[in-house]
Amino acid sequence: MSDEYAYLDIETTFRGSVTVVGIYREPGRLVQLVGEWITPPVLEEALGSVETVVTYNGNRFDLPVIKRKIGLDIRRSYRSRDLMYDCHRMGLFGGLKAVERTLGIDRETVGLTGRDAPVLWDRYRKRGDREALALLLRYNGEDVVNLAILRRIIDADDHAPPEP
Repeated sequence: MSDEYAYLDIETTFRGSVTVVGIYREPGRLVQLVGEWITPPVLEEALGSVETVVTYNGNRFDLPVIKRKIGLDIRRSYRSRDLMYDCHRMGLFGGLKAVERTLGIDRETVGLTGRDAPVLWDRYRKRGDREALALLLRYNGEDVVNLAILRRIIDADDHAPPEP
């Protein structure tokens, strides 16, 4: 069902303000809310009628930050699936990028991490560097699209017969 899942990832400033919310809904629907466009009504509209919001470490980071900084309690309206815990059950530890490398999930923004996101945002906001914003959005977009790939790998593994 195409509206079953929305894959969500946020980027923040050094002080914790939300700068980008990326939401990916299959097939191929990427929405990225930036800066002042991140409001509860716009975020709810972007999530639409999905059943489950899928994140990586989102139950400890993304969703509480959205609740605290934006005032929207996503877990009140949607089921939450944090793939980090699924990965832990499979013996995969570390951040999303480490798990991607282990599983062979590619990305164009190799080498960028969540620590680069506030730097890119500062370059955009303070210097008007639109290339920095474009790179930040590309990075965030890869995060949410790769969450969909990761979920499919995990779910396929859950249905695999036990190894002899």
